[in-house]
Amino acid sequence: MSVPPDTVADMLRQSLSQSQARRIALAAQGFLDPRHETPTMRTLARTVARTGVLQIDSVNVLQRAHYMPLLSRMGAYDIALLHRASGTKPRRLVEYWAHMAAYMPIELWPFMQHRMARARTEAWGSPRSIYARRPDLVANVLRDVATHGPVTARDIDNDLPRSKVDWGWNWSEVKQALEYLFFAGEVTAAGRNGQFERLYDLPERVIPEHILRQPTPTPAEAHIELIRRAAISHGVGTEACLRDYYRMHSQASRPAVRALVESGELLAVEVEGWQPPAYLHRDARVPRQVSARALLSPFDPVVWERARTERLFDFRYRIEIYVPEPARVHGYYVLPFLLGEALVARVDLKADRRSGSLLVKGAYAEPAAPPDTPVEMAAALGELAAWLGLDRVQVDPRGDLAPALSAAVGPARSPA
Repeated sequence: MSVPPDTVADMLRQSLSQSQARRIALAAQGFLDPRHETPTMRTLARTVARTGVLQIDSVNVLQRAHYMPLLSRMGAYDIALLHRASGTKPRRLVEYWAHMAAYMPIELWPFMQHRMARARTEAWGSPRSIYARRPDLVANVLRDVATHGPVTARDIDNDLPRSKVDWGWNWSEVKQALEYLFFAGEVTAAGRNGQFERLYDLPERVIPEHILRQPTPTPAEAHIELIRRAAISHGVGTEACLRDYYRMHSQASRPAVRALVESGELLAVEVEGWQPPAYLHRDARVPRQVSARALLSPFDPVVWERARTERLFDFRYRIEIYVPEPARVHGYYVLPFLLGEALVARVDLKADRRSGSLLVKGAYAEPAAPPDTPVEMAAALGELAAWLGLDRVQVDPRGDLAPALSAAVGPARSPA
């Protein structure tokens, strides 16, 4: 049987160019999948199978981060699909610390048990501290969830003293206890309410019984499965790339990579311009071209590991939300613009819901941006505005791309 020319077999006897690595990565992330006029739950499931996880972030200056990768790959969709997938039975997604806080496929729950078991030593900051200081409180909060769940932290908060920190968190001790229990897998999220608060409940009331009945994988088995999934989602990557996808430790990821190389599932390859060794998943597609057009969230898997983004796309990207405004280079909430197989520009966006406008606070072209970048970006912005329910796109005169983009958008242009 002949081997199709766009499979990994063609790569076995040669190193990968940077362009080939880009195309492999974008295909793995779903940018070759067909877009349907009306995405369905099946479309969402296919897309999440590509991305592996959807990182959750509460910043709502444009749209919360977990909604954006679906838009970039599926096109305009009803966000109720994600709410149904994560908040109603039969659940397809559940929240956990799979990358950062993220939606992950429900079948990954057993492979996170080893992480949950280390909550006393590896849960972050105040949740770990509250267990050490107030185990009685943690036990009481768990009983409250068992009796009354699904509940928010505010539902059971008993007004214990709060401790403020410099940059914004102001959590009650009840919330800290809930977050410890969430890390430990003793409670999970049954969904989110209209204020974007987690609704905490017991796993047996959220996770399907057939998932909970599965044998708990050993840590080594879980590490191999997480690296396997990272390799499928990346297509090609260094050990550090694969390790970062599910935020693993190197002592866990390195043996898992070795095991998958030995089994033939990962293939060691050289990639043009990459110093570390790279690993190609044996089922990765190597398309001859990618014809993508998408605005990428700062928390999109294509760009969330900044060193990888720079190696793949020659695109240096930093999120500047926490940078004081006078020191920002490109803006507050800046999205890379993917055109074809390249990141060709970046744009600082804000959804001004009061005026019904998608505000382009700044627009910047990369040195090799093709001539059609302004027109293509204008079309992508129009699609984004329409999806957000905004009436027009307004371009401010900041950035070298702004004049041409403003002309392409047109005066007070309403989304098509």
